Amino acid sequence: MSVPARAAEGASSSPTAAMQPCAQSGWLARLLPQSLFGRLVAVLGVGLLVAQLLSAAINLAERESLLLTSGGMQQAHRIADVVKLLDSMGPAERERIVAVLNVPPLVLSLNDAPTAPAASAGNGAGPPARMYRTMLRALLGDEREVRVETAPSTDPPATPGPGWGGVGPRHGPGMMGGDMSNMHGAHGANVLRTQVQLIDGRWARFDSEAPSLPDGPPWRLALTLAVLLIAVLALSYLAVRWVTRPLHVLATAADELGRDLRRPPLPEAGPLEIRRAARAFNTMQARLARFIEDRTRILAAMSHDLKTPITRMRLRAELLDDDETRRRFEADLDEMQSMVHETLDFMRGLGGSEVAQAVDVNALLESVQADQQAMGREVRLEGRARTPYVGVASLLRRCLANLIDNAVLYGGRARVEVDDGPAWLTVRVCDEGPGIPERELHNVFEPFYRLEASRNRATGGTGLGLTIARNIAQTHGGDISLRNHPDGGLEAVLTLPRAPGGT
Repeated sequence: MSVPARAAEGASSSPTAAMQPCAQSGWLARLLPQSLFGRLVAVLGVGLLVAQLLSAAINLAERESLLLTSGGMQQAHRIADVVKLLDSMGPAERERIVAVLNVPPLVLSLNDAPTAPAASAGNGAGPPARMYRTMLRALLGDEREVRVETAPSTDPPATPGPGWGGVGPRHGPGMMGGDMSNMHGAHGANVLRTQVQLIDGRWARFDSEAPSLPDGPPWRLALTLAVLLIAVLALSYLAVRWVTRPLHVLATAADELGRDLRRPPLPEAGPLEIRRAARAFNTMQARLARFIEDRTRILAAMSHDLKTPITRMRLRAELLDDDETRRRFEADLDEMQSMVHETLDFMRGLGGSEVAQAVDVNALLESVQADQQAMGREVRLEGRARTPYVGVASLLRRCLANLIDNAVLYGGRARVEVDDGPAWLTVRVCDEGPGIPERELHNVFEPFYRLEASRNRATGGTGLGLTIARNIAQTHGGDISLRNHPDGGLEAVLTLPRAPGGT
Protein backbone atom coordinates (compact mmCIF):
# COMPACT_ATOMS: atom_id res chain seq x y z
CA MET A 1 0.00 0.00 0.00
CA SER A 2 1.07 3.62 0.06
CA VAL A 3 1.31 6.73 2.16
CA PRO A 4 -1.90 8.27 3.44
CA ALA A 5 -3.58 10.62 1.03
CA ARG A 6 -3.03 13.70 3.12
CA ALA A 7 -4.04 17.27 2.45
CA ALA A 8 -4.83 19.30 -0.54
CA GLU A 9 -2.07 21.79 -1.01
CA GLY A 10 -4.09 24.37 0.88
CA ALA A 11 -6.43 24.79 -2.09
CA SER A 12 -10.19 25.11 -2.13
CA SER A 13 -12.37 22.15 -3.00
CA SER A 14 -13.32 23.66 -6.36
CA PRO A 15 -11.69 21.73 -9.24
CA THR A 16 -11.02 24.87 -11.22
CA ALA A 17 -9.10 26.35 -8.30
CA ALA A 18 -6.65 23.46 -8.45
CA MET A 19 -6.41 23.27 -12.25
CA GLN A 20 -6.22 26.89 -13.34
CA PRO A 21 -3.26 29.24 -12.80
CA CYS A 22 -3.55 32.21 -10.53
CA ALA A 23 -5.10 35.29 -12.10
CA GLN A 24 -2.67 37.99 -13.02
CA SER A 25 -2.67 41.03 -10.82
CA GLY A 26 -2.93 44.62 -11.95
CA TRP A 27 -5.67 46.45 -13.77
CA LEU A 28 -3.85 46.28 -17.12
CA ALA A 29 -3.50 42.50 -16.91
CA ARG A 30 -7.20 42.19 -16.10
CA LEU A 31 -8.18 44.25 -19.13
CA LEU A 32 -5.92 42.43 -21.58
CA PRO A 33 -7.11 39.16 -23.14
CA GLN A 34 -5.51 36.04 -21.74
CA SER A 35 -4.44 34.51 -25.08
CA LEU A 36 -1.51 35.69 -27.17
CA PHE A 37 -3.82 35.93 -30.18
CA GLY A 38 -6.24 38.22 -28.33
CA ARG A 39 -3.45 40.42 -26.99
CA LEU A 40 -1.83 40.89 -30.39
CA VAL A 41 -5.17 41.74 -32.00
CA ALA A 42 -5.98 44.17 -29.17
CA VAL A 43 -2.60 45.94 -29.41
CA LEU A 44 -2.79 46.20 -33.19
CA GLY A 45 -6.41 47.37 -33.08
CA VAL A 46 -5.79 50.06 -30.48
CA GLY A 47 -2.61 51.19 -32.24
CA LEU A 48 -4.33 51.46 -35.61
CA LEU A 49 -7.29 53.28 -34.10
CA VAL A 50 -5.03 55.85 -32.42
CA ALA A 51 -3.06 56.28 -35.64
CA GLN A 52 -6.26 56.81 -37.63
CA LEU A 53 -7.56 59.36 -35.12
CA LEU A 54 -4.29 61.30 -35.26
CA SER A 55 -4.34 61.13 -39.06
CA ALA A 56 -7.93 62.41 -39.10
CA ALA A 57 -6.99 65.28 -36.78
CA ILE A 58 -4.08 66.29 -39.03
CA ASN A 59 -6.25 66.06 -42.15
CA LEU A 60 -8.97 68.17 -40.58
CA ALA A 61 -6.41 70.79 -39.53
CA GLU A 62 -5.00 70.98 -43.06
CA ARG A 63 -8.42 70.73 -44.67
CA GLU A 64 -9.41 74.31 -43.81
CA SER A 65 -6.25 75.79 -45.30
CA LEU A 66 -6.50 73.65 -48.43
CA LEU A 67 -10.15 74.46 -49.05
CA LEU A 68 -9.60 78.18 -48.57
CA THR A 69 -6.54 78.16 -50.79
CA SER A 70 -8.18 76.19 -53.60
CA GLY A 71 -11.40 78.21 -53.46
CA GLY A 72 -9.66 81.58 -53.30
CA MET A 73 -7.06 80.82 -55.98
CA GLN A 74 -9.66 80.33 -58.71
CA GLN A 75 -11.45 83.56 -57.80
CA ALA A 76 -8.14 85.48 -57.59
CA HIS A 77 -7.18 84.29 -61.06
CA ARG A 78 -10.46 85.55 -62.50
CA ILE A 79 -10.18 88.97 -60.81
CA ALA A 80 -6.56 89.35 -61.95
CA ASP A 81 -7.58 88.56 -65.53
CA VAL A 82 -10.44 91.08 -65.39
CA VAL A 83 -8.18 93.80 -63.93
CA LYS A 84 -5.60 93.26 -66.67
CA LEU A 85 -8.36 93.42 -69.30
CA LEU A 86 -9.77 96.65 -67.87
CA ASP A 87 -6.28 98.22 -67.78
CA SER A 88 -5.94 97.70 -71.51
CA MET A 89 -9.26 99.40 -72.45
CA GLY A 90 -10.60 102.88 -72.62
CA PRO A 91 -13.48 104.25 -70.50
CA ALA A 92 -16.24 103.44 -72.97
CA GLU A 93 -15.05 99.92 -73.58
CA ARG A 94 -14.70 99.36 -69.84
CA GLU A 95 -18.38 100.12 -69.30
CA ARG A 96 -19.39 97.59 -71.92
CA ILE A 97 -17.03 94.99 -70.46
CA VAL A 98 -18.36 95.65 -66.94
CA ALA A 99 -21.93 95.17 -68.20
CA VAL A 100 -20.93 91.85 -69.71
CA LEU A 101 -18.88 90.57 -66.78
CA ASN A 102 -21.20 91.82 -64.05
CA VAL A 103 -22.80 88.43 -63.48
CA PRO A 104 -23.25 86.74 -60.08
CA PRO A 105 -21.58 85.24 -58.21
CA LEU A 106 -18.97 87.89 -59.11
CA VAL A 107 -20.54 91.40 -58.98
CA LEU A 108 -18.34 93.98 -60.74
CA SER A 109 -18.50 97.76 -60.56
CA LEU A 110 -16.25 100.75 -61.33
CA ASN A 111 -15.73 103.60 -58.88
CA ASP A 112 -13.72 106.80 -58.83
CA ALA A 113 -12.59 106.16 -55.25
CA PRO A 114 -12.41 103.12 -53.02
CA THR A 115 -15.51 102.34 -50.99
CA ALA A 116 -15.11 103.04 -47.31
CA PRO A 117 -15.16 99.87 -45.19
CA ALA A 118 -18.51 99.08 -43.59
CA ALA A 119 -18.81 99.37 -39.85
CA SER A 120 -19.19 95.59 -39.55
CA ALA A 121 -16.51 94.70 -42.06
CA GLY A 122 -13.41 92.79 -41.09
CA ASN A 123 -11.27 95.14 -43.23
CA GLY A 124 -9.08 92.31 -44.34
CA ALA A 125 -8.13 91.35 -40.79
CA GLY A 126 -9.21 87.73 -41.05
CA PRO A 127 -6.93 84.96 -42.32
CA PRO A 128 -9.03 84.29 -45.48
CA ALA A 129 -8.90 87.97 -46.53
CA ARG A 130 -5.16 88.26 -45.89
CA MET A 131 -4.44 85.08 -47.79
CA TYR A 132 -6.70 86.17 -50.64
CA ARG A 133 -4.99 89.61 -50.88
CA THR A 134 -1.55 87.97 -50.93
CA MET A 135 -2.57 85.64 -53.78
CA LEU A 136 -4.11 88.50 -55.79
CA ARG A 137 -1.02 90.70 -55.48
CA ALA A 138 1.17 87.80 -56.57
CA LEU A 139 -1.01 87.27 -59.65
CA LEU A 140 -1.09 90.98 -60.58
CA GLY A 141 2.67 91.21 -60.26
CA ASP A 142 2.94 94.92 -59.41
CA GLU A 143 2.66 97.25 -56.44
CA ARG A 144 -0.83 98.60 -57.12
CA GLU A 145 -3.10 99.03 -54.15
CA VAL A 146 -5.40 96.15 -53.32
CA ARG A 147 -8.04 96.22 -50.61
CA VAL A 148 -9.86 93.15 -49.36
CA GLU A 149 -12.51 93.05 -46.71
CA THR A 150 -15.32 90.80 -45.57
CA ALA A 151 -18.76 92.11 -44.71
CA PRO A 152 -22.25 90.65 -44.14
CA SER A 153 -24.09 90.03 -47.39
CA THR A 154 -26.81 92.55 -46.49
CA ASP A 155 -24.39 95.51 -46.34
CA PRO A 156 -24.96 97.85 -49.33
CA PRO A 157 -22.03 99.44 -51.09
CA ALA A 158 -20.84 102.62 -49.34
CA THR A 159 -20.40 104.72 -52.47
CA PRO A 160 -21.92 103.17 -55.59
CA GLY A 161 -20.23 104.20 -58.74
CA PRO A 162 -21.73 104.58 -62.19
CA GLY A 163 -21.32 100.92 -62.90
CA TRP A 164 -22.73 99.95 -59.56
CA GLY A 165 -26.00 101.79 -60.17
CA GLY A 166 -26.81 99.43 -62.98
CA VAL A 167 -25.12 99.00 -66.31
CA GLY A 168 -26.94 97.05 -68.91
CA PRO A 169 -30.51 95.87 -68.99
CA ARG A 170 -29.85 92.66 -67.11
CA HIS A 171 -28.69 94.14 -63.82
CA GLY A 172 -30.86 96.41 -61.76
CA PRO A 173 -29.85 98.40 -58.68
CA GLY A 174 -31.21 95.78 -56.35
CA MET A 175 -29.06 93.09 -57.79
CA MET A 176 -25.97 95.21 -57.98
CA GLY A 177 -26.26 97.26 -54.87
CA GLY A 178 -28.00 97.17 -51.55
CA ASP A 179 -29.87 93.93 -51.91
CA MET A 180 -26.97 91.56 -52.34
CA SER A 181 -28.57 89.27 -49.80
CA ASN A 182 -30.56 87.83 -52.67
CA MET A 183 -27.31 86.46 -54.04
CA HIS A 184 -25.38 85.53 -50.90
CA GLY A 185 -27.57 85.93 -47.91
CA ALA A 186 -29.60 82.82 -48.52
CA HIS A 187 -26.91 80.75 -46.91
CA GLY A 188 -25.88 83.37 -44.37
CA ALA A 189 -22.42 83.73 -46.01
CA ASN A 190 -20.26 86.84 -45.89
CA VAL A 191 -19.35 88.94 -48.92
CA LEU A 192 -15.70 89.16 -49.90
CA ARG A 193 -15.23 92.68 -51.22
CA THR A 194 -12.12 93.18 -53.32
CA GLN A 195 -11.09 96.61 -54.62
CA VAL A 196 -8.20 97.00 -57.04
CA GLN A 197 -6.85 100.31 -58.38
CA LEU A 198 -6.57 100.43 -62.17
CA ILE A 199 -3.67 102.12 -64.00
CA ASP A 200 -5.73 105.27 -64.65
CA GLY A 201 -6.61 105.72 -60.96
CA ARG A 202 -10.13 104.35 -60.98
CA TRP A 203 -11.13 101.42 -58.75
CA ALA A 204 -12.62 98.13 -59.79
CA ARG A 205 -14.74 96.57 -57.10
CA PHE A 206 -15.56 92.88 -57.00
CA ASP A 207 -18.18 91.50 -54.61
CA SER A 208 -18.31 87.73 -54.26
CA GLU A 209 -19.19 85.14 -51.68
CA ALA A 210 -16.38 84.67 -49.19
CA PRO A 211 -14.78 81.22 -49.24
CA SER A 212 -16.20 79.06 -46.46
CA LEU A 213 -15.88 75.54 -45.18
CA PRO A 214 -18.66 72.97 -45.61
CA ASP A 215 -21.21 73.07 -42.82
CA GLY A 216 -21.49 69.30 -42.34
CA PRO A 217 -18.89 66.87 -41.01
CA PRO A 218 -16.33 65.46 -43.46
CA TRP A 219 -18.19 62.21 -44.12
CA ARG A 220 -16.04 61.32 -47.10
CA LEU A 221 -12.85 61.63 -45.06
CA ALA A 222 -14.40 59.64 -42.20
CA LEU A 223 -15.55 56.93 -44.62
CA THR A 224 -12.10 56.71 -46.18
CA LEU A 225 -10.41 56.35 -42.80
CA ALA A 226 -13.00 53.79 -41.67
CA VAL A 227 -12.48 51.65 -44.78
CA LEU A 228 -8.70 51.84 -44.31
CA LEU A 229 -9.01 50.92 -40.61
CA ILE A 230 -11.29 47.95 -41.29
CA ALA A 231 -9.05 46.67 -44.08
CA VAL A 232 -5.89 46.89 -41.95
CA LEU A 233 -7.65 45.28 -38.96
CA ALA A 234 -8.87 42.41 -41.14
CA LEU A 235 -5.37 41.84 -42.51
CA SER A 236 -3.91 42.08 -39.00
CA TYR A 237 -6.43 39.51 -37.75
CA LEU A 238 -5.46 37.08 -40.49
CA ALA A 239 -1.74 37.67 -39.95
CA VAL A 240 -1.94 37.22 -36.17
CA ARG A 241 -4.10 34.14 -36.59
CA TRP A 242 -1.59 32.71 -39.03
CA VAL A 243 1.30 33.36 -36.64
CA THR A 244 -0.36 32.14 -33.41
CA ARG A 245 -2.09 29.05 -34.78
CA PRO A 246 1.13 26.96 -34.80
CA LEU A 247 1.68 27.95 -31.17
CA HIS A 248 -1.80 26.65 -30.33
CA VAL A 249 -1.05 23.39 -32.14
CA LEU A 250 2.26 23.08 -30.27
CA ALA A 251 0.59 23.73 -26.89
CA THR A 252 -2.10 21.15 -27.64
CA ALA A 253 0.52 18.58 -28.63
CA ALA A 254 2.50 19.26 -25.44
CA ASP A 255 -0.64 18.79 -23.35
CA GLU A 256 -1.48 15.51 -25.12
CA LEU A 257 2.09 14.30 -24.70
CA GLY A 258 1.52 13.94 -20.96
CA ARG A 259 -1.35 11.55 -21.66
CA ASP A 260 -0.03 9.64 -24.65
CA LEU A 261 3.70 9.48 -25.25
CA ARG A 262 3.09 7.64 -28.51
CA ARG A 263 0.86 10.29 -30.07
CA PRO A 264 1.48 11.07 -33.77
CA PRO A 265 4.36 13.50 -34.36
CA LEU A 266 3.70 17.10 -35.34
CA PRO A 267 3.78 17.93 -39.06
CA GLU A 268 7.00 19.77 -39.86
CA ALA A 269 5.48 22.37 -42.18
CA GLY A 270 5.08 26.14 -42.30
CA PRO A 271 7.62 28.94 -41.75
CA LEU A 272 11.21 28.13 -40.81
CA GLU A 273 10.76 28.89 -37.09
CA ILE A 274 7.64 26.71 -36.89
CA ARG A 275 9.36 23.84 -38.68
CA ARG A 276 12.31 24.05 -36.28
CA ALA A 277 9.98 24.07 -33.24
CA ALA A 278 8.00 21.09 -34.56
CA ARG A 279 11.21 19.20 -35.33
CA ALA A 280 12.58 19.86 -31.84
CA PHE A 281 9.27 18.75 -30.27
CA ASN A 282 9.21 15.53 -32.29
CA THR A 283 12.83 14.82 -31.36
CA MET A 284 12.03 15.36 -27.67
CA GLN A 285 9.01 13.07 -27.91
CA ALA A 286 11.07 10.31 -29.55
CA ARG A 287 13.81 10.60 -26.92
CA LEU A 288 11.28 10.43 -24.09
CA ALA A 289 9.62 7.39 -25.62
CA ARG A 290 12.98 5.61 -25.98
CA PHE A 291 13.95 6.52 -22.42
CA ILE A 292 10.69 5.14 -20.97
CA GLU A 293 10.95 1.98 -23.06
CA ASP A 294 14.56 1.39 -22.01
CA ARG A 295 13.73 1.98 -18.36
CA THR A 296 10.72 -0.34 -18.54
CA ARG A 297 12.75 -3.10 -20.17
CA ILE A 298 15.44 -2.82 -17.50
CA LEU A 299 12.90 -2.96 -14.67
CA ALA A 300 11.04 -5.81 -16.33
CA ALA A 301 14.29 -7.73 -16.51
CA MET A 302 15.05 -6.91 -12.88
CA SER A 303 11.56 -8.04 -11.87
CA HIS A 304 11.98 -11.28 -13.75
CA ASP A 305 15.38 -11.88 -12.22
CA LEU A 306 14.11 -11.13 -8.71
CA LYS A 307 11.30 -13.64 -9.00
CA THR A 308 13.74 -16.57 -8.99
CA PRO A 309 15.55 -15.78 -5.71
CA ILE A 310 12.26 -14.79 -4.08
CA THR A 311 10.78 -18.14 -5.10
CA ARG A 312 13.85 -20.01 -3.75
CA MET A 313 13.62 -18.07 -0.48
CA ARG A 314 9.91 -18.90 -0.22
CA LEU A 315 10.65 -22.61 -0.66
CA ARG A 316 13.38 -22.49 1.97
CA ALA A 317 11.06 -20.65 4.35
CA GLU A 318 8.62 -23.53 4.17
CA LEU A 319 11.37 -25.79 5.53
CA LEU A 320 11.69 -23.76 8.71
CA ASP A 321 10.45 -25.53 11.82
CA ASP A 322 9.59 -22.35 13.75
CA ASP A 323 6.12 -21.27 12.62
CA GLU A 324 6.54 -17.66 13.83
CA THR A 325 9.86 -17.28 12.02
CA ARG A 326 8.37 -18.82 8.86
CA ARG A 327 5.37 -16.43 9.02
CA ARG A 328 7.59 -13.36 9.35
CA PHE A 329 9.85 -14.61 6.60
CA GLU A 330 6.91 -15.08 4.23
CA ALA A 331 5.54 -11.63 5.11
CA ASP A 332 8.86 -10.05 4.15
CA LEU A 333 8.86 -11.98 0.88
CA ASP A 334 5.29 -10.86 0.13
CA GLU A 335 6.32 -7.27 0.74
CA MET A 336 9.34 -7.60 -1.54
CA GLN A 337 7.22 -9.11 -4.31
CA SER A 338 4.55 -6.44 -3.95
CA MET A 339 7.16 -3.67 -4.09
CA VAL A 340 8.61 -5.17 -7.26
CA HIS A 341 5.17 -5.35 -8.90
CA GLU A 342 4.12 -1.84 -7.89
CA THR A 343 7.43 -0.35 -8.97
CA LEU A 344 7.16 -2.09 -12.33
CA ASP A 345 3.61 -0.84 -12.82
CA PHE A 346 4.68 2.68 -11.99
CA MET A 347 7.65 2.64 -14.35
CA ARG A 348 5.57 1.21 -17.20
CA GLY A 349 3.54 4.38 -17.24
CA LEU A 350 0.34 2.97 -15.74
CA GLY A 351 -1.47 2.85 -19.05
CA GLY A 352 -0.40 -0.15 -21.01
CA SER A 353 -2.31 -0.37 -24.27
CA GLU A 354 -5.84 -0.26 -22.85
CA VAL A 355 -8.36 1.82 -24.77
CA ALA A 356 -10.50 4.43 -23.02
CA GLN A 357 -14.20 3.59 -22.87
CA ALA A 358 -17.34 4.61 -20.99
CA VAL A 359 -16.92 3.58 -17.36
CA ASP A 360 -19.76 3.31 -14.86
CA VAL A 361 -18.18 5.20 -11.96
CA ASN A 362 -20.99 4.22 -9.56
CA ALA A 363 -20.45 0.51 -10.23
CA LEU A 364 -16.70 0.99 -9.93
CA LEU A 365 -17.02 2.64 -6.50
CA GLU A 366 -19.48 -0.01 -5.31
CA SER A 367 -17.02 -2.72 -6.36
CA VAL A 368 -14.19 -1.07 -4.41
CA GLN A 369 -16.54 -0.63 -1.43
CA ALA A 370 -17.46 -4.31 -1.52
CA ASP A 371 -13.78 -5.31 -1.56
CA GLN A 372 -13.08 -3.09 1.45
CA GLN A 373 -16.10 -4.35 3.37
CA ALA A 374 -15.02 -7.95 2.71
CA MET A 375 -11.84 -7.09 4.62
CA GLY A 376 -13.87 -5.67 7.52
CA ARG A 377 -13.35 -2.02 6.59
CA GLU A 378 -15.99 0.70 6.75
CA VAL A 379 -16.54 2.68 3.52
CA ARG A 380 -19.60 4.89 2.96
CA LEU A 381 -20.64 6.26 -0.47
CA GLU A 382 -22.49 9.56 -0.91
CA GLY A 383 -23.72 11.00 -4.19
CA ARG A 384 -23.73 9.45 -7.64
CA ALA A 385 -22.25 10.10 -11.06
CA ARG A 386 -25.03 11.06 -13.48
CA THR A 387 -23.38 9.67 -16.62
CA PRO A 388 -20.53 7.26 -17.38
CA TYR A 389 -17.01 8.66 -17.56
CA VAL A 390 -14.76 7.97 -20.55
CA GLY A 391 -11.48 6.52 -19.28
CA VAL A 392 -9.48 3.36 -18.63
CA ALA A 393 -11.49 1.28 -16.16
CA SER A 394 -8.57 -0.63 -14.62
CA LEU A 395 -6.58 2.57 -13.99
CA LEU A 396 -9.53 4.43 -12.51
CA ARG A 397 -10.25 1.50 -10.19
CA ARG A 398 -6.66 1.43 -9.00
CA CYS A 399 -6.64 5.19 -8.43
CA LEU A 400 -9.81 5.06 -6.31
CA ALA A 401 -8.65 1.94 -4.48
CA ASN A 402 -5.35 3.61 -3.50
CA LEU A 403 -7.12 6.69 -2.16
CA ILE A 404 -9.66 4.64 -0.20
CA ASP A 405 -6.94 2.32 1.13
CA ASN A 406 -5.06 5.32 2.49
CA ALA A 407 -8.18 6.74 4.11
CA VAL A 408 -9.09 3.41 5.79
CA LEU A 409 -5.58 2.49 6.90
CA TYR A 410 -4.73 5.88 8.38
CA GLY A 411 -8.17 7.19 9.34
CA GLY A 412 -10.07 4.10 10.42
CA ARG A 413 -12.93 4.56 7.93
CA ALA A 414 -13.59 6.33 4.63
CA ARG A 415 -16.40 8.50 3.30
CA VAL A 416 -16.56 8.90 -0.49
CA GLU A 417 -18.50 11.88 -1.90
CA VAL A 418 -19.29 12.07 -5.63
CA ASP A 419 -20.09 15.43 -7.23
CA ASP A 420 -20.86 15.25 -10.95
CA GLY A 421 -20.99 18.55 -12.87
CA PRO A 422 -21.15 19.43 -16.56
CA ALA A 423 -17.39 20.11 -16.76
CA TRP A 424 -15.85 18.07 -13.93
CA LEU A 425 -16.41 14.78 -12.12
CA THR A 426 -15.20 15.25 -8.53
CA VAL A 427 -14.66 12.41 -6.05
CA ARG A 428 -13.74 13.33 -2.45
CA VAL A 429 -12.31 10.66 -0.16
CA CYS A 430 -12.49 11.77 3.48
CA ASP A 431 -11.26 10.02 6.62
CA GLU A 432 -11.12 10.70 10.33
CA GLY A 433 -7.38 10.39 10.81
CA PRO A 434 -4.96 12.80 12.49
CA GLY A 435 -3.84 14.42 9.24
CA ILE A 436 -0.33 15.29 8.22
CA PRO A 437 1.80 18.43 8.70
CA GLU A 438 1.16 21.21 6.21
CA ARG A 439 4.79 21.18 5.12
CA GLU A 440 4.37 17.60 3.88
CA LEU A 441 1.45 18.32 1.55
CA HIS A 442 3.61 18.40 -1.57
CA ASN A 443 6.11 15.76 -0.54
CA VAL A 444 3.66 12.89 -0.19
CA PHE A 445 3.24 12.71 -3.97
CA GLU A 446 6.95 12.02 -4.51
CA PRO A 447 7.80 8.40 -5.43
CA PHE A 448 8.89 6.25 -2.45
CA TYR A 449 8.29 9.14 -0.02
CA ARG A 450 6.80 8.02 3.31
CA LEU A 451 6.02 9.96 6.43
CA GLU A 452 6.95 7.02 8.68
CA ALA A 453 10.62 6.42 9.19
CA SER A 454 10.12 2.67 9.42
CA ARG A 455 9.71 0.22 6.56
CA ASN A 456 6.79 -1.48 8.24
CA ARG A 457 4.31 -2.22 5.47
CA ALA A 458 1.41 -1.93 7.88
CA THR A 459 2.16 1.77 8.33
CA GLY A 460 4.60 3.01 5.75
CA GLY A 461 3.73 1.06 2.60
CA THR A 462 5.96 1.27 -0.48
CA GLY A 463 5.61 5.03 -0.97
CA LEU A 464 4.08 4.70 -4.45
CA GLY A 465 0.33 4.67 -3.78
CA LEU A 466 -0.30 8.40 -4.04
CA THR A 467 2.20 8.79 -6.86
CA ILE A 468 0.42 6.14 -8.91
CA ALA A 469 -3.01 7.59 -8.11
CA ARG A 470 -1.99 11.09 -9.14
CA ASN A 471 -0.32 9.88 -12.33
CA ILE A 472 -3.54 8.06 -13.26
CA ALA A 473 -5.55 11.23 -12.65
CA GLN A 474 -3.15 13.31 -14.75
CA THR A 475 -3.19 10.70 -17.49
CA HIS A 476 -6.95 11.35 -17.74
CA GLY A 477 -6.43 15.14 -17.75
CA GLY A 478 -7.30 15.63 -14.09
CA ASP A 479 -5.45 15.85 -10.80
CA ILE A 480 -5.52 14.98 -7.10
CA SER A 481 -5.35 17.61 -4.38
CA LEU A 482 -4.95 16.94 -0.66
CA ARG A 483 -5.86 18.98 2.39
CA ASN A 484 -6.47 18.77 6.11
CA HIS A 485 -10.19 19.16 6.52
CA PRO A 486 -11.25 22.06 8.84
CA ASP A 487 -13.65 19.72 10.71
CA GLY A 488 -10.95 17.12 11.26
CA GLY A 489 -9.69 14.27 9.20
CA LEU A 490 -8.07 14.33 5.77
CA GLU A 491 -9.54 14.82 2.35
CA ALA A 492 -8.28 13.71 -1.05
CA VAL A 493 -10.03 15.41 -4.00
CA LEU A 494 -9.92 13.64 -7.35
CA THR A 495 -11.00 15.89 -10.25
CA LEU A 496 -11.56 14.42 -13.72
CA PRO A 497 -12.58 16.58 -16.70
CA ARG A 498 -15.71 15.69 -18.59
CA ALA A 499 -14.20 17.32 -21.71
CA PRO A 500 -10.65 16.50 -22.92
CA GLY A 501 -8.20 18.75 -21.14
CA GLY A 502 -10.81 20.25 -18.86
CA THR A 503 -12.42 23.64 -19.31
